[in-house]
Amino acid sequence: MNLTISGHHLEVTPALREYVLTKLDRVTRHFDQVVDINVLLTVEKQKEKERRQKAEVTVHVKGRDIFVEQAHEDLYAAIDQLMDKLDRQVCRYKDKLQDHHHQSAKRMDVPAP
Repeated sequence: MNLTISGHHLEVTPALREYVLTKLDRVTRHFDQVVDINVLLTVEKQKEKERRQKAEVTVHVKGRDIFVEQAHEDLYAAIDQLMDKLDRQVCRYKDKLQDHHHQSAKRMDVPAP
């Protein structure tokens, strides 16, 4: 798994990097077929104060890209909300991959005696 954490108008500190890594562990625990993850942390000067800190993540899994973004006035809170959204989307994708359409016993071809 390739992991890229970058900042736009922001220096990614080791504490911030470690916080993102611990939050990503929850997602990779649910679904281990992740090819690469790109995390972009941004501080926007022109936005209103409540939505200034923004976190985005793109998770490339086999056959699909999952993109999530979240904005908040606190970057750590934005990362928390982002990982909650990402966790829900990854779980939903994992459920779609599993075959839930098992053949019932009534529909099996059983030869009549």
